[in-house]
Order: sequence, then C-alpha cells, then structure tokens
Amino acid sequence: MNDQSRSTSRSGGRAARRAARAAALPDHLRPVRHGMESRALNLLGQQDMERIHSAALDALETIGLADAPQSGIDYLVGAGCTLGDDGRIRFPRALVEDMLTKANRDVVLYSRDGKTDLDLSGAKVHYGTAGAAVSMVDANGRNYRDSTVQDLHDAARICQHLDNIHFVQRPMVCRDIPDNREMDLNTIYACTSGTFKHIGTSFTEPSYVKPALEMLHMIAGGEDKWRARPFMSNSNCFVVPPMKFATEACEVMEECIKGGMPVLLLSAGMAGATAPSTVAGAIVQATAECLAGLVYVNAVKPGHPAIMGTWPFGLDLRTGAMTVGSGEQALLSAGCAQMHRFYDLPGGAAAGAADSKLPDMQAGWEQMCSAVMTGLSGLNMVYEAAGMHASLLGFCHESLILSDDLLGQALRCVRGIEVTDETLAVDQIAEVCLGGTGHYLGTDATLSRMQQDFVYPTLGDRTSPKEWAELDKPDLVEKATAKKLQILAERSPANFSPDLDQSIRAAFNIHLPS
Repeated sequence: MNDQSRSTSRSGGRAARRAARAAALPDHLRPVRHGMESRALNLLGQQDMERIHSAALDALETIGLADAPQSGIDYLVGAGCTLGDDGRIRFPRALVEDMLTKANRDVVLYSRDGKTDLDLSGAKVHYGTAGAAVSMVDANGRNYRDSTVQDLHDAARICQHLDNIHFVQRPMVCRDIPDNREMDLNTIYACTSGTFKHIGTSFTEPSYVKPALEMLHMIAGGEDKWRARPFMSNSNCFVVPPMKFATEACEVMEECIKGGMPVLLLSAGMAGATAPSTVAGAIVQATAECLAGLVYVNAVKPGHPAIMGTWPFGLDLRTGAMTVGSGEQALLSAGCAQMHRFYDLPGGAAAGAADSKLPDMQAGWEQMCSAVMTGLSGLNMVYEAAGMHASLLGFCHESLILSDDLLGQALRCVRGIEVTDETLAVDQIAEVCLGGTGHYLGTDATLSRMQQDFVYPTLGDRTSPKEWAELDKPDLVEKATAKKLQILAERSPANFSPDLDQSIRAAFNIHLPS
C-alpha cells in the first residue's frame, strides 16, 4: 500500500475493512505478481513471423556461423551441420526444424527457497535485473564511480525486498576484484547471499565453471540437490554478431550444460552496426543466431533448459551511441517476444533500461515504454528492467527501488482487463443509480475489490499540491534513498548459516566482509 494513507474518524465496519486491507493478500489475490500471462500486443502478423522464420533459416543454411570451437564443431557436425571450406558451420533447414521439436518448452528457473520459481511456459512475464554495468550511479551526488562487490551484494539484498523484481541477473561487475576468477566466484557469493530469487551470472573463462559449481553445490546442500533445482543460470554471449560464435563463451556454455545449469543464449547485435539497421532485419539476425545456439545446446544435451536470448539493441545512427531507452528498442524487444511465442520457446530480451544518466523524467519515459511493450507482448524474461542507466554503463540502487513501482504499473497493464458478470457491474450501476448514493465511493463492491484490482505505488506521490507541501515536499529520490538504507540496515534473509559461510570462505577467497 502507498505510505500516504490518510487518517479517518470512522470506525466499526469501515475500520475493520481497512485493517483487512492492510494485511498482505494471498499471492493468488494480489493485483500483480510474477508469471502473469499476456498476448495483448501483436506487432507482427502471422505472415510476418513466418517470413522472419524463413529468412532466419535461409541465413543459417547459406551463411552459417564462423569461429566455433573444435568441441562445438564436433557437436554440430555430429548433429547434421556442415563445415564449409571457409570454416563456417551451416545449418540445414530440416535439422533446425528437427531440433526445434527437441527443445525444452517447460523451463522453470528455480529460486533457492521455492517461493519465486519462474515458469517460462507460454507468454508468462517476469521482470528482473541484468546489464553488467561498470559504474554505480550516485543519484544524490549526481556522480558515477566504479562498481564494487559490496554494491552487487547490496543490489541483491534490495531485490529480495521488491515484489516486482522477479529475478536477479548480475546487474554490475565487481571492479574492485581485478582477478577474473575471483570476480566470477565472488559474484556468485554476493548474489546468492543477498537473495533467494533466481540468479543469472556469466563466466570469463571455461575453467571457472567447475569451481563455481563446487560453490553452488555447497550452497544447495549437495550436487544432487543442485541438479534437481538449479537456482542460477548462465547468461552466455555465445555469439559475436554478426553470425560468429564466441569461442570461449561456447566452451563455457558446454561446461554449464554438463553441470546442469540452465543457459541464456544471448545474441546482442547493435542495429546499424553489428546487426541490420532495420527492426525486422535485426530480429531476423538475432533469431538466426539464437536458433543456431538452440541447435548447439540440444546437440550437447537434448532438452537442456535454454532461453532464446534475442537481445538486439538500438543505435543512434547520428552518433553511434546505444539507445536502450528508445521506441526502436521497445519495438525490437517486443518483436522478439512474438518470435519466442511463434516457436513456443522460453525467451528473454532487454527492456526497461534508460539512456538517461539519472533517475529523472527521461529515465521514467524510457523505462516505462519498453517495459510495458515487452510485457504486453508476453516476453518471458524481461532483462535489464530495473536500475539501469547510461545505456547500460551505470546501475543505481535508488532507481532499482523506484523501478519496483514502475514495474508494478507495467504488470497491471500486463494483467489486462477482465470481463465477467461481476466486472461488468450492471448490478452496481443499478444499486447506485436507483435510490442509492449516486456514487461508488465506499460501496461494498468498491471496497472489496480495491486491493485486488488496483496497484498502489509504494513511493510514488499521489497527494494534492496542498498535502505535498504540508508533507515538506518529499522528493522521490530521497524517499528511495531512505528505503535503501532501511533495507540495508537489516540482515539479509538469504544470508548463509555461519557454518556454511565458514566452509565457503575456507574454500574460496571471498572479498565481502563476514
């Protein structure tokens, strides 16, 4: 509920109803929650999607991808691909179609405590972080500084308390840890000790996957428990657009598959630079690259959980700058969401990030535009949806907190309009108009649905100018800062037990203080 509740002199039944409304609703009665399904927005018609699919298959069959590692060549050629004299792997149409039938369509990304598991079937929508920013945004000082492992841990702790942030993919890199192996392992520690929600991370080199899995087995309570409910996925940039495999990332992917870790097949072309400048062309290339990744994954292990990470980004062709907050970005990601639905495959894309450097009005319109459009398109995993600024260069804790309000409103749009005998409300209209009060304020029907149908901002201000002045003109960023300090003043519920923490620290060089 909004913290701007007003006092009232009424008591009795009204007071009891207010007390009931103040209590937390059961998940199934909440107005918004993770995994709500939407197919409301269709930017592409059926013929459009079929043409994109056909074009992607043409590209895979005639152009193919270069630079696969030898292990990848062996897997792909063994599955039915061809290796050309030019070193490019080409994918026969029939092979791609066959692998599409083997792909896992029932992917669940698990949380550590089982309370926020993410079902990626159909058009169920989940919002979360991502981005690997290299800087932290000091919203109050209007400055940027290097991000640290403590910042990452604090971001995970904050996410644990935000209902509309459904997963935590590493939103920043630990620039205070120069050793890449230690950075990768401390990233896992910082995130898992901060939140129970599903986590996504990356690995710099293939050899770092084994020790990471050892740590995850310790956290899970054994390898068998980890494999039964893997609570971390690998965000894997397996391609270097246009149409080349990222050799080491592919080797990382193979190790993650063997270790039972779900993989996000991430294709991040830049429209106009490393992908075609047209929206349709950028979607074709991203689709082709991710289909190649899907063949790769299923050649290694049929049915392994994989997410089509079609992440084409917009580009300002005047300057070459990324435009993650543009209308074109919203179109790119929403179009990709439709292609995921076309294949009935789990999918993710980028939306909800800002080019603005601070949590200001520009950030608000940029974040909401793509967050709503991708949600309405039924995008399963909306990455980079909270806290991201400066075209993914900066991450802001205050913006992360404010994004929880923003995404609550986006989720209300995802939920859509329910049309039933009750919601059509003809009986209410009759009761109010035929001898009633002439308005719906305070009626039983209004009061009974005010929490089930409406989303109320936690920090957003809906007071009148007079009330706002009486409250000493509260500032939104200052309120977010106060909320951040409140969260970080408390021990994270996801913290490890002392014995487990001591065991992890004995096995790995953990940089966070105990």
